[in-house]
Amino acid sequence: MQVVILPSAAEVGRTAAAKIAQVIERRPDAVLGLATGSSPLAIYADLAERVRQGRLRVGAVRAFALDEYVGLAPSHPQSYHHVIRRTVTEPLGLSPELVHVPDGAAADLEAAAADYEAQIRAASGVDVQILGIGANGHIGFNEPTSSFASRTRIKTLAPRTRADNARFFDAAEDVPTHCLTQGLGTILDARELVLVATGEAKAEAVHAMIEGPLSSMCPASALQLHPHALVVLDEAAAARLELADYYRYTYENLPAWQRFAPGEHP
Repeated sequence: MQVVILPSAAEVGRTAAAKIAQVIERRPDAVLGLATGSSPLAIYADLAERVRQGRLRVGAVRAFALDEYVGLAPSHPQSYHHVIRRTVTEPLGLSPELVHVPDGAAADLEAAAADYEAQIRAASGVDVQILGIGANGHIGFNEPTSSFASRTRIKTLAPRTRADNARFFDAAEDVPTHCLTQGLGTILDARELVLVATGEAKAEAVHAMIEGPLSSMCPASALQLHPHALVVLDEAAAARLELADYYRYTYENLPAWQRFAPGEHP
């Protein structure tokens, strides 16, 4: 796991976007895994600016969202169909038919989950998966005690997750109780992972993910199993890391071939 600690949330977004842009430049029809929530918004804004300036072409890029609420119509403003379209598809100019979101409104949710797995396989898998982390260590909607081998499935959201997401709804009771989410096994199948976290509220979960034991109590610790996982943090999110100075030293001394752009940091 490569850990990068930066002074500000804005720099976290720019740095993670540089890594993702490198993947797209290497493979113009790259498959992106898209996360929702506030953490990745700076990534999407930076990528959209690169597209606007003509520095990045995304016409052939394909994408799969991590998750979707169960029971919300795709037109609902807080459905992830709607959120992904508003924050990613339209700003970047992605082809809507190439952007996929789990069908949380399906009559047969098990079949919808299996179909989503099949769609990812048919696309030859995800090239780079964007991730945030919940305060309880969840990634996607894989709550604590999720299996590291899990695939896309229905999950019951933890009370803390529902409370954290209540800010997006008119009332706390409006937050759905269930979701469809890619499993930890599905996420680990991606060829590269990029997780971003900012703010003091994420510091304990970040510490458990990076320096704690591999444990289903912190689903994000599954990143310890991945050969190409990049974690980009601001100082507040990194506040509990015991080896923070080592991570800074490592980043400053990366060999040129490991940097996101030849000869320079992102």
